[in-house]
Amino acid sequence: MAKVPNPIDKHVGSRVRLRRVLLGLSQEKLGDALGLTFQQVQKYEKGANRIGASRLQEISKILDVPPSYFFEGAPAGSAEAHVDAGEVVSSALVTDFIATAEGIQLNKAFVRIKSQQVRKRIIDLVVSLASETGADETDRDARDESESGNPPKS
Repeated sequence: MAKVPNPIDKHVGSRVRLRRVLLGLSQEKLGDALGLTFQQVQKYEKGANRIGASRLQEISKILDVPPSYFFEGAPAGSAEAHVDAGEVVSSALVTDFIATAEGIQLNKAFVRIKSQQVRKRIIDLVVSLASETGADETDRDARDESESGNPPKS
């Protein structure tokens, strides 16, 4: 039976991948800087292999981020098991999307838009298109709540 990656290891790996791609580094170049093969970097990024503390420190220096960067948005541990499972799944989907080539490209382009009004119109357009294709309105509700400063509804 195949071993299922720990959600934290998968999250940390996806953050390594996200930062690496944002910097334009290949897996091979990151591997060379770490003294590893690109296959080992792949395993780290997929969460198949856990990244040790000293290795994570080294990766954070190479990718020019603090080690805490890799844990931002990580799923809650067992001590906080009361967190809504839908929230964790939603967070994982967002993280997975942002780590894709399309997610990175969209993110890079979106942050270059200076006008908050234009960014809001783009979000409204995407939400509208998504609802036309059968997606539900929960993303719009969550966005509206986050803009108001209120926590999302469960």
